[in-house]
Amino acid sequence: MPAFALAHLRNPQVNEDILTYLERIQATLEPYGGRFVVHGPEVDVREGEWPGSVVILEFPDRQQAHAWYDSPAYQEILPLRTRHIDASAIIFDGVGPGYDPGRTAAALRAQTATG
Repeated sequence: MPAFALAHLRNPQVNEDILTYLERIQATLEPYGGRFVVHGPEVDVREGEWPGSVVILEFPDRQQAHAWYDSPAYQEILPLRTRHIDASAIIFDGVGPGYDPGRTAAALRAQTATG
């Protein structure tokens, strides 16, 4: 099942450190099968507030996502970003092929009926 890393970036400050981070991050992803799915587009906020931009990376599975984030190569460049951009970052599992939210609702109904 694929896994994703999501970063909510706030108050980005483009400078030499950020440019170096951007130039080097791809090489840190490749050994773990990681790839950019979304990288800083303008967002269309429909509910709530969303100051900043979003980055989403995809990995083959959660183990590879964690291995990338914890890797010496990524940890070496991470301060280049964290010194200049406020962010929240999470890693989470995606859903597999054929996922049906109706089945999830049915399971939740069954749990609440017995709970």
